[in-house]
Amino acid sequence: MVHKPFRVIDPVATGANILRLRKERGLTVRDLQAYFGFEEPQAIYKWQRGQSLPTVDNLYALGALLEVTMDEILVQSKPKLNIIRNEQQTEAACCSPFFGVFISCRRYDGSPGSLRPFLYGAVPACTSRSPRILS
Repeated sequence: MVHKPFRVIDPVATGANILRLRKERGLTVRDLQAYFGFEEPQAIYKWQRGQSLPTVDNLYALGALLEVTMDEILVQSKPKLNIIRNEQQTEAACCSPFFGVFISCRRYDGSPGSLRPFLYGAVPACTSRSPRILS
C-alpha cells in the first residue's frame, strides 16, 4: 500500500495567523464575537492561542470577514520524519547499504530507544550486534 502524504494543520501557528489577520484589519475580539453571534468571546481566544480550531463553517465565515481564503487562514505544520514500525520493514531497510546510515539493525520492540538514528559515519549492514555511532 502506498502512503500518500497529507496536510496537517498546526493549531498554534493557525491561531497566531488568525490573530495577525484580525489585527491587520483593525478588528477586535468583540467584533468577531458579535459577527459570529457568540455569547462569550472564549472560543475566539481559544482559536488565537491554538487551543482549538474554528469549525469548518466558522472558518468559512472567518475567511469571508477577513477577505481571505480558508487556506490563507490555516497553517500547515512542518513535516515530521516517519519511524519504521514494522519489523519486516526494519529488516529490509537494514539490509540495504543505502539505509545503514539512518536506521539501526536492531528490531523495533516498541520502546523509544529501539530504533536510534545514526548521526555520523556508515554502519555495516545487518549485523547481529547492536550498531554503534561511528565518528
